[in-house]
Amino acid sequence: MGIKFEFVGAESLGVRSLATFVKTPDVKVLVDAGASLGMRSYLLPHPLEYRALKETKDRIVRYAQKADCITISHYHFDHYIATWKDVDAVWSWSSYEQAKDVYGNKTIYAKAFRKNINISQRKRGYLFGKIAADFCKEIVYADDAEYNFGDTVMTFSPPLHHGDDSSLLGYVLGTLISHDGQKFLHCADIQGPSSEKTLNFILKIKPDFLVLSGPPMYLSGIKIEPDIIKAGLRNLSKIVKNVKHTIVDHHLLRSEEGLNVIKELKAAAEKNGNSVSSIAEFMGKDNNLLEAKRKKLYNENPPDAEFRKWLKMKPAKQSTTLPPV
Repeated sequence: MGIKFEFVGAESLGVRSLATFVKTPDVKVLVDAGASLGMRSYLLPHPLEYRALKETKDRIVRYAQKADCITISHYHFDHYIATWKDVDAVWSWSSYEQAKDVYGNKTIYAKAFRKNINISQRKRGYLFGKIAADFCKEIVYADDAEYNFGDTVMTFSPPLHHGDDSSLLGYVLGTLISHDGQKFLHCADIQGPSSEKTLNFILKIKPDFLVLSGPPMYLSGIKIEPDIIKAGLRNLSKIVKNVKHTIVDHHLLRSEEGLNVIKELKAAAEKNGNSVSSIAEFMGKDNNLLEAKRKKLYNENPPDAEFRKWLKMKPAKQSTTLPPV
């Protein structure tokens, strides 16, 4: 059977996520069981985005029930489910109860929170570990470690930069699953990669299938220097020429411009006998970049009166009141 994988969430499917279910004859792994939405164009998410979030979270719960173990590459809310007492109604719909539904009785392989991490994620990782211990089977901090499941090997990278080598956003773990000579590599939030070290890490492995986050072009010149974005695009071009199947999504597709990048990457990959796609395209679906189209969604598909009423709630109440979608 070899390695099989299915995608659970992604920007090309309408939400911020890179959740992926990977299966071999020996083990079933849910990688980065998180999804969220984010502020864009000074607008809260459109009802269509909340519906996509609900559908994605429902899928995460279903896949978690099938999984033998679950990974956490880092502690950003689109990559794990936080254990808040009250539901985060605006951005992620995460809560203690949802975390229990996903991580309950599971072994969790997670980014260590005591080293190679920034302050905000250190706090999140500590709180998650402390609270999730109530219901998970075990939490294993997996930086630069390897685990065997029969003939399957799951290897976690050393901490990789969340973006370029000077990024203040911390570090992430890449997840490599190997079976019978086949290699599947999942690299969340490497943003291109814009780091040469991360580029070399990927090229050294040369996976059969690579799932990664492209550069966040929507932040170019705003929060990230344009030269860093260019480095991410340049390194991504090198990757697709050397990796058989590259599936690029996440940050890249928070901008419709990212679809043009994928077209260019496809041409470069095909010259070398390789392939490139977004997650939606890999699944045979149309790209559905809801966040990138948020202003257009509000203009062309105005929310109903109930949703507009929710938008006007005071932030304290709104934060724990699910939108009527």
